[in-house]
Amino acid sequence: MKKEKEKIDELIKKTLNQEEAKFYDELEEQNLIGKLGEVYKSKVGWLAIVMNIVYLVIFGLFIYCMFRFFGTTETNELIKWASAGFLCMIFMGMLKLYFWMQMDKNDILRELKRLELQVATISGKLDA
Repeated sequence: MKKEKEKIDELIKKTLNQEEAKFYDELEEQNLIGKLGEVYKSKVGWLAIVMNIVYLVIFGLFIYCMFRFFGTTETNELIKWASAGFLCMIFMGMLKLYFWMQMDKNDILRELKRLELQVATISGKLDA
């Protein structure tokens, strides 16, 4: 399967001019660090930064809840601090889920751009 993809990529690059080939190369698959960077470079990158700050605050609150949980002996206090810690973990999980969804969205957009470029290349060949 990978060899077929490489053959298709080579065929597409042969039919493109230099500017289009450069654009096509930019659409290659990124590693995890690159994908995280794209989340911060997008239109809502400011929101990602704010969410990271909120994440750190919630993590600090989680640590505080755990210290209070392990420092008390009353059952009602144990339930209260365990519940607060559990809510913090849920909230942190939701924030991480947002980041993974943004990375997935960027991957889908990249693949759509590649498909558009392939369709444009094929239609250009048919017109000529």
